Amino acid sequence: MRFIPSLPRRSATAVHVTLGAQVLAIAALTVFERVRGRRLAREISALGGDPHAPGAHAVVGAVTVFALLMMIVAVTVIASVTAYLTWLIRARRNAAHPEAPAWPVLVAWLVPGVNLVAPPLLLYRLWWSSRPPAGRHDRWVTLLTVWWLSWLTTLALVLVRLPLDTAPQDADLTGLGPIELVSVALSALLCAATVREIAGVQAAGARQGRGAGAHRMAPRAVREILTRRAMTTLPGLPASPVPSVLPGLPVLPVSLEADGDRPPAGTVSPTTP
Repeated sequence: MRFIPSLPRRSATAVHVTLGAQVLAIAALTVFERVRGRRLAREISALGGDPHAPGAHAVVGAVTVFALLMMIVAVTVIASVTAYLTWLIRARRNAAHPEAPAWPVLVAWLVPGVNLVAPPLLLYRLWWSSRPPAGRHDRWVTLLTVWWLSWLTTLALVLVRLPLDTAPQDADLTGLGPIELVSVALSALLCAATVREIAGVQAAGARQGRGAGAHRMAPRAVREILTRRAMTTLPGLPASPVPSVLPGLPVLPVSLEADGDRPPAGTVSPTTP
């Protein structure tokens, strides 16, 4: 039988794909910024923002490329956020209860101030409730801590340093550079590693659960089958219904007489009064 991955496993794959696409989009925007961005910013400033000014047609192509890259970055960021929250909600339901509410995840990640502290705590509880194997706690805490510090560093670079580091004589389009790209890529890589760790723990627990269930059911099913076969091969025993081995099937009466011991049709049994 073909193995079908669980929904949390497929959601984890979606997180990995969208994070990779986001890093590639930001890398493309950073390259454009280094190659053409600063000169394009000066040209747009010289035009005074007037699209009909002389020489405006010369920058139309570069402006179009820049706008397209910004749209791709925005789409990949939204896709990665959506995929991550979807995976996190499903992983919590897989570890705790199928009807676990989604609001703790949304509050932990979307409420300002709370989202600076709550996400790693939420992820730690999710990992612990997934019943990980012994001896991996220190490794998980280290991975979780390094990932969250890299994420806070990325936020500080993008939301704090870039707006404060813009000088009139050194103007550019976005301010993205190699430092920001490396920080984003490292944060995305560590985030994917935390997702993979939890998804792997849950998948291993599901396989062990299925294996334990099969080992518990096999001896009982074998005993019932052997008992049924032995009873049907003993001549002279009165007919009695044999319980069905498979649950949910109707119970059928099985004659326990051998075919050779049955009297011909139309004859009267000597034991009949």
